[in-house]
Parts: sequence; C-alpha cells; structure tokens
Amino acid sequence: MHVVGTAGHVDHGKSALVLALTGIDPDRLREEKERGLTIDLGFAWLTLPNGESVGIVDVPGHRDFIENMLAGVGGIDATLFVVAADESVMPQTREHLAILDLLGIEAGVVALTKADLVESEEWLDLVAEDVLETLEGTVLEDAPFVLTSARTGQGLEELLAALERVLGEAESQHVSGHPRLSVDRVFTVSGFGTVVTGTLIGGTLRVGQDVEIQPSGLKARVRGLQTHKEDVERAVPGSRVAINLSGIDKDEVARGDVITSPGWLHATTLVDVRLRYLPDILWPDLGQFAQRPLRHNTQVKFYTGAAEVMARGRLLGREALLPGQTGWVQLELEEPVAVVRGDRYIVRLPSPATTVGGGIVVDSHPGRKHRRFRSEVVDRLETLAEGSPSGILLQTLKREEPVPVPDLLEAARLGEDAPEAFVYLLREGQAVLLGGEEAQAALSKEQVTSKQQLVVSGEWWSRLAARVEDELSDFHQSFPLRQGMPREALRSSLRMTPRVFDAMMAQADVEEVVVDEGAVMRLPSHTVQLT
Repeated sequence: MHVVGTAGHVDHGKSALVLALTGIDPDRLREEKERGLTIDLGFAWLTLPNGESVGIVDVPGHRDFIENMLAGVGGIDATLFVVAADESVMPQTREHLAILDLLGIEAGVVALTKADLVESEEWLDLVAEDVLETLEGTVLEDAPFVLTSARTGQGLEELLAALERVLGEAESQHVSGHPRLSVDRVFTVSGFGTVVTGTLIGGTLRVGQDVEIQPSGLKARVRGLQTHKEDVERAVPGSRVAINLSGIDKDEVARGDVITSPGWLHATTLVDVRLRYLPDILWPDLGQFAQRPLRHNTQVKFYTGAAEVMARGRLLGREALLPGQTGWVQLELEEPVAVVRGDRYIVRLPSPATTVGGGIVVDSHPGRKHRRFRSEVVDRLETLAEGSPSGILLQTLKREEPVPVPDLLEAARLGEDAPEAFVYLLREGQAVLLGGEEAQAALSKEQVTSKQQLVVSGEWWSRLAARVEDELSDFHQSFPLRQGMPREALRSSLRMTPRVFDAMMAQADVEEVVVDEGAVMRLPSHTVQLT
C-alpha cells in the first residue's frame, strides 16, 4: 500500500482536487469550512485503476501552518504537487518543494489546477515553463505534468493514471524492521477510548498486540485497527492506520509520539546528522530570498516524522555553514524524540519562521556531546553515512565497547545485515569475542545471535593485551620469586569491572597472553628460579 501527500501554495486547490478525486472532503474542521482554508492535516483515500487502495494526506499550504504540513509529509511515498495554472509558482510552492527535496520524496506528479480559469494557451505555456524551471535539480525534476480542473473534472483520469504509474515505479521505504507509527492525530471515540492515527512504516501491527509509546515508554494494547475506515486484523507497512489503544488515556499520547513494539526503540536528546543548508531561503522579515550563514549553536526547530522539538545545532567541522553547503551537525534536543539512523528530518529557524535545511540522521544515539573540529568524529560520521554494514558495525562497536553481542547488534540498527557483518569482523580480526572462544572466526551468522559474550574491537583488545603484559612484566621484575600477580590486584590496576576482567582474562589465557593460575596471573615466560 502507498500514501500520497499533497503539497503546494495556499489556495492553489489542493483540497478541492482531493475532494474531486476521492469524494471525501479533507477539510474536517468547522473553521476550515468557514474560512475556505486548510489549517490542519486532512485525510482521504482512493482506488487506482489497477485496484490498489491509496491513502492521501492533504496538507495546509499557508505559511503560518507549515508545522502541520511537516507533520503530514514525513511518511508519504509520493507527492501530488499542486500549482494553480492561473497563478503559477508562489512562495510556498518553493518552500514545499524544498521540504520534499530534503526529505528525499522522489516520486510525484505535478497537477496544474484551476485549468478552467485560464483561456490563454500562451499563459499555460509560460506557467509550465516556470514550473519546469522551479523543479530543475530537485527530486521532482522528471515528474509528469497533468492539467486539471476540480470543478469540471478535466484531467482527473489522466492524473489517476499518472499516480498509478509513479507509485508502481516507486521503491517502498516502509517494509522492513519493527513497526513504527508516528502519531499525527489523537482523539477519543465514545465507547472505545483513545484512537491515534498515522502512517505505519517498518513492520505490521495486529489486533491484541502489545505496543510501547515513545518517548514516554508507556505500554498499551492494540484494541482495534482501521485502514480507510475499514476494520482490519492486521495493518501493513505503508498504509494509513487508526489504532484504538487500550490502557492509555488521550492526554498520555500526543502528536509526534511513536507507537511501536516494546523494548527496541529508545528516545534520545542527541542526534548526529548530515545537514544540507538550503542555498536560497525565503526570509519573511525581509520579504525576499536572501542568504545567511548558519552559525554554531544556532537555535532551530527539529522535525522528524510528526515530531517537533526545539534544538541547538552544534557544527562539528566548521565555524559556520554557508548557503548551499552540507556539513556535520550534532543536534542537542530540548526534549527526547524517538528516531533511528536513516530517518529524514527538517530544520527551521523559530524566528523568523523559516525552513533552512534538513537531511538524514546518521547516528540516533551518539551517547555523548562531541568536541568540535575532531577528525576522528568526522571520520566516524562519514563511515556511518556511507560505509558498508561491517564498517557501520565496527564504528558502533568502538563507541560501545566492551558490549554484549545482542546489545551491539541492536545498537547498530542494521537489521538482518548485522549478524553477517559481525561474522565478517570476527574473521578479519577487527572484532574479538571475550571469554575464551577459540573458534570465533569460524562462527556462522546463525550462531552469532545466540552469543551473550562481551565483544570488543581488535584495536581495543590489542591495547589491553599490551597493557596486561606491561603490568605483569613490571610485577615479575619487582617480585621475581612470586608465582604471579594477585588476580584482584591486576583487576584493580586495570580499573575493570569483574565481568569485563574475567572475560578478558579468559580470552588472554586462550591466546597465551597470560597464564591463569587461579588466584594469580603470570606471563607464559615467567618462572620462579631459586638461587
């Protein structure tokens, strides 16, 4: 299944086009109907000529409601990009396009609406040329054009055919991993209780399933599921879903929260990101497009999924980010947000309210604030962004070590690729299982997931093994007539927990770095020689 989101300037006919296509008015609020202006997200659905059911998220086009627009486009597969034929490209046309480009939403159809208001073919040619020039170099550069009129029905069949074609070619982004639903609406239904809606990604949800709400960590159960107002026992990724939750009150869940399976997703207040700073930014206070650098510690609003939170952008590799540049940034969030590596995001300035950039979350749990201008930090982020699964796993290991194998595989967020990448690291000596595993290089990826031992990088192991040898060598020189160094004295000198120390000594004994005599440890070369 797929979800399509509208985009475009205010009063260009997005809601009217959705109504004409689906028969459903997406403007559900009384104020919207009175003012003829979309304020919040609206929802509808249709059936394509091939029989596929498609959900539609209708977003507001007014600049004052851009936050609501961002809450709706985070989980869409394609966009219905609307430009009024009688007005052509307008400011929010450009901002919405920039957001779609930053979010990487490559599938889309351009609908030139209100064709019934234009009589001049020359004017239509000028509008088409203007739109093509605006789309050049963006994700919608090659999107098909359809001339439409919601009032007369012109072009609606062609628009459905174009959507069917575009969605058929689009790669699904939602079909692997744990289920995640970023909540975009919360309400109550008499006799049923709390209901949340959103676009489901990652995995399936079933009636009766236990779920967790992040970032609060509260638990609930799926009492019922609906897709397009039809009850279902199982909701599939890529569909609009309404979840009736039991065990949770309406005020305990909010827009931006994530509904998921328990135990795997943890909220964070630090995220490492690759930020693309827009080259042309519409500054409302100036009333025109202008260029300003983005400086270290600038306060921004961070949007991902349906979540919105204030943050500070810590530039890691440069003093400032110039318009059109891409750089590494650590975002320090004021409130916890549930994200994973690979999620897309948008950043806006709070005042004046302006979209300035976005990109991809490279590390959702960096664990600590990075020091600026450190080459090793930048190298690690580049590996996480561009590297192979084994490279990503190794970087995660170096950050977490020593760490139990299951925790490492979970922290890397590699899904089914993690066990095979781990076996590769073992075989290449880039990772070492502690605890005396003699045949670790011969482990299969099926055996890896059952291992509970601590694992470290090959570099960590080499450094510690050398340190152990130095400690024991110094002890033997000072006390040549003693059998070895007391075990607890060596652990204290190395400043290790009992679990890590015991695992390391077992490995060191197998590799003949030390000889474990029980209460004492010695080097294999050490023997007591009496005079």
